Amino acid sequence: MNYINDFLYIVIRPSERGEIKSFLYCAGVNGTKFLPLTRGKHGQGSNPAIRGLQLVRAGIMDMALSRGGKAKKCSSKECGGITESNDTWYTDCLLIEGVDNTFPQDVIKYSVINLIQKIANALRIEDKMPKELLEPKDLQRFIEKLCIRYGE
Repeated sequence: MNYINDFLYIVIRPSERGEIKSFLYCAGVNGTKFLPLTRGKHGQGSNPAIRGLQLVRAGIMDMALSRGGKAKKCSSKECGGITESNDTWYTDCLLIEGVDNTFPQDVIKYSVINLIQKIANALRIEDKMPKELLEPKDLQRFIEKLCIRYGE
């Protein structure tokens, strides 16, 4: 499953690693595209988009555990080639084992909605964030509007 736009991506695909059924979770945020929202609004090493992705990763690890599986961090090299832009991307990678086939769809929804909410909370954005999963291009337009409204 793929959820990709110019601001972020969440990709979950079957993995050949391990002896049991597993998935590779690749997620990234485009630091360059989020810059109008984040510039000057955080300390060094605490970019809200990057920090949001890290917090979402922790939530996904909890989701896997709650479903009888496990998740462990893996090399972001395994997620190479997802984006074609020369922008600055921060990437997270997890190997998720022992979960059912509904897990990828649930992870996409959880990841996107929670990432946007965590970024908005950190930046104190007052607009209502989507509660349901938007199509990738619709979410991109939504974030572009936030960049115009709240950007420098």
